[in-house]
Amino acid sequence: MRNIKSKTITEIVESLCVDTNFCLPCDVLSSLKQRILCEEGIAKDILKEIVENADIARSEKLPLCQDTGTANFFVKLGKDVYIEDGNIYDAINKGISLGYKNNYLRKSIVCDPLDRKNTQDNTPANIYIDIISGDKIEISFLAKGGGSENASALKMLVPSYSWDGVKRFILDVVDNARNACPPLIVGVGIGGDFSSVGLLAKKTLLREIGSKNISPIYEEKEKELLEDINKLNIGPMGLHGKTTVLAVFIETKPTHIASLPVAVSIQCHSCRKQTVIL
Repeated sequence: MRNIKSKTITEIVESLCVDTNFCLPCDVLSSLKQRILCEEGIAKDILKEIVENADIARSEKLPLCQDTGTANFFVKLGKDVYIEDGNIYDAINKGISLGYKNNYLRKSIVCDPLDRKNTQDNTPANIYIDIISGDKIEISFLAKGGGSENASALKMLVPSYSWDGVKRFILDVVDNARNACPPLIVGVGIGGDFSSVGLLAKKTLLREIGSKNISPIYEEKEKELLEDINKLNIGPMGLHGKTTVLAVFIETKPTHIASLPVAVSIQCHSCRKQTVIL
């Protein structure tokens, strides 16, 4: 059994909140730079400005976007880990509170969806924990902005829709996401049930751009969707162009014989994500 102090987790989370909001991941930045070569006119200019914004944010230690997002944490917790002096939920939320308050990151969470009173420290986070073997903790942080989250969608299809129906739904969702600051990263969940398919879609956004799906079948479907979505000519910031999406990621899960759940998690070009292992 390995002991890890809750304070250590809090400190790691505090740093994650800051670093992730200031520094665009290398895979996203590299993809944006590559797409500049494919564009012309205003689309090329917008992509250059996005890259310049990322450079300024990193060097000046400023948020990549004024919307510093809902804090999403995906945790793989080793079964041989004991957390001293607290629990992992409290440790993560304390780290978020410190990270957002001490570094003047925008606090976007309200305590009730109707009365809209701000919690003043961007907590509570969405925390998803998987128990794994071993004595380590893997913590992945995804800062998800409200605009891209509002453009996401879920639909309970029936099996007769098959792939053609699934694809049509995904294309419709992206076509309606023109205000979500494209170029986008699109996460797709297929299967499971109503409560799990949305999480499946959001979790795919942690994948590295350029990575291959472990399933050859869904690898081809990702390529197909990437090509077809970019043909929509929505372009950077919705002002037309060849680059509407940087990547499409699909994750599937067993489902009921009568169901075909599909969720689409839209992520703007500022895909702020980072993983650390304790």
